[in-house]
Amino acid sequence: MTQKIDGLPAAAVRGTAPALGQVARAGDARKAVEAPAAADSLRLTGEATGLQALQRELSTRPAVDEARVQAVRDALASGSYRIDPEVIASRMLELDAQLAG
Repeated sequence: MTQKIDGLPAAAVRGTAPALGQVARAGDARKAVEAPAAADSLRLTGEATGLQALQRELSTRPAVDEARVQAVRDALASGSYRIDPEVIASRMLELDAQLAG
């Protein structure tokens, strides 16, 4: 016994490949995939601009001010360097308050 099996009509079948006679050109396919070029922009705040300027300035200076170090050495050697414990304690408390806040 034989039975004929009919599939779906041709109009109901869809595919992703181009139909016969419709060959996609390479240029068309590439155009369909390309996204428009986005224009990136960056605007710095006044604070950011100031920080950049400060960073540039500090990068040109040495890490240690040798003249200041030598002045302190000379003052210590001559006994003229004055240590004020109250100023030291006050600044330590200020630093502690800044770190806590």
